[in-house]
Amino acid sequence: MITAEQVVATQKANLQSAYGMTQQAFAGVEKLVELNLTAARATLAESAEHAKAVLAAKDPQEFFALQAALFQPIAEKAAAYNRHVYDIATGTASGLQKSIEAKLVEGQQAVHGMVEATVKNAPAGSEPAMAMLKQAMSASQNAYESVQKAVKQATEVAESNLHAVTETAVKAVKTASKKR
Repeated sequence: MITAEQVVATQKANLQSAYGMTQQAFAGVEKLVELNLTAARATLAESAEHAKAVLAAKDPQEFFALQAALFQPIAEKAAAYNRHVYDIATGTASGLQKSIEAKLVEGQQAVHGMVEATVKNAPAGSEPAMAMLKQAMSASQNAYESVQKAVKQATEVAESNLHAVTETAVKAVKTASKKR
């Protein structure tokens, strides 16, 4: 039988868990805001410097050379910015995922404990039903673990592909800039 104290303790633990996950999410948002402010400041300063250099150009060739030289750093900085955003997002998501997984494990253990208590206290003759209950619990645990593994593998493949695409794009920009 579940007591009032157990319900209160469970609610308190759930509230603390939700608060912790909210803090993790806000920390990720803070990192994104900080990154955006830093990028905006840098872009503003670089734009001012570039404008001064362009206005000081002595002839059209120097003007066009300055304009062409602007594009390679922009592409590299955009790729770096995107990597930072991706790192922040995946770091935040990973932290939240670990918190959620910990709560799921906790919940599974609680359910497992209740099933074990039910099986122990089951009336005589209910053994087949209790065996089916235990088998269903085991099957659901195995299915959950399989899904977790598949999601982890898919995430790793997506990360690998993103890094490869980013590197290819940066190399292409560098190559194109050198040919100019």
